[in-house]
Amino acid sequence: MAKPDPALLSAGRYPFVHEISTRFADMDPNNHLNNVALAAMFEDGRVRFNHGSGFREGMVGHRAMVASTEIAYLAEGHFPLPITVHCGVEALGRSSWTVVQMLIQQGKPIAFARSTLVCIRDDRPAPLPDAFRATLEQWVLRA
Repeated sequence: MAKPDPALLSAGRYPFVHEISTRFADMDPNNHLNNVALAAMFEDGRVRFNHGSGFREGMVGHRAMVASTEIAYLAEGHFPLPITVHCGVEALGRSSWTVVQMLIQQGKPIAFARSTLVCIRDDRPAPLPDAFRATLEQWVLRA
């Protein structure tokens, strides 16, 4: 993944924020947070975003699958400082949506992720339910 557009590295654009504690086990031999730990923080943030955004209520009778995730590592992260994960909807399609996320530590972006999720019903892609689309529209990145 190429470096993200600088406009996507502005924390104020993201409507959802959650703080994550770092763990000693997240460090690698170079004494910084390893890439697997950061990927897990993105996953945790995305799941918390789903809970906070009303995901379950809007997807009744449907489920979601992650179709792709890209991560750009921008700077080193360090233990024991906390990280904030910022999440927002970047795009809505007919049967999919794209979530962008940024991890920030001490005011500095350290990683960026873009995930495309697909709405599934009866084991096939399905149009986003109207109620779910309306919910997602409330969580689109701010201008």
